[in-house]
Amino acid sequence: MDPAFWQRRWTRNEIGFHLNEVNPYLIRHWPSLGLASGSRVLVPLCGKTLDMAWLAHQGHRVLGVELMEKAVQDFFAEQGLQAEMQAQGAFVRYRAAGLELWCGDFFSLTAEDVADCSGLYDRAALIALPADMRARYRTHLAAILPTPLKGLLITLDYEQDGMAGPPFAVSDAEVREGYAPAFGVELLESPDVLAENWKFLKRGLDRLEERIYRIDR
Repeated sequence: MDPAFWQRRWTRNEIGFHLNEVNPYLIRHWPSLGLASGSRVLVPLCGKTLDMAWLAHQGHRVLGVELMEKAVQDFFAEQGLQAEMQAQGAFVRYRAAGLELWCGDFFSLTAEDVADCSGLYDRAALIALPADMRARYRTHLAAILPTPLKGLLITLDYEQDGMAGPPFAVSDAEVREGYAPAFGVELLESPDVLAENWKFLKRGLDRLEERIYRIDR
């Protein structure tokens, strides 16, 4: 995805993907992973999601990675936190209250950077990417993430011909085939949420499925 595209979206505040509440699937399913307090959790392409604050409140150390500096700055401002800034390899690291957001290109993240991560949370990373970049994203995760690791992946699926992404449609088959053999994949929920999403209804779609997966390594 062209960084200029996301720069325009954030500059114009066209961020309909941002939720003004903690994701209910995260609240419902995260405890079942059994990650210990103090575990470090990677949140790729994190934006300014409130889910990171929720994870921190559960006692986790959060590592968010985000390309757009405005998103990072907005997150800490909206949380009422004054972040310390420091260069961190190819990134600029913002840090406060158990939360680290690294501003830069996710594909510059190295195995050393995430060596102590034991959790992964992806609500809006995979579905933000077109097909070729999704393959690259999964390959990069497989290359850098340590073992053992547990996490949640949340996707959307609809008829892609009916609407251009992002968010992009990701099928169940793509998830299962794309993450294997590096990760185990378990489908936890698959509700149809079209009735609750008027923007998708206006496009004439006849289904919109959210899928919540447990990811294990």
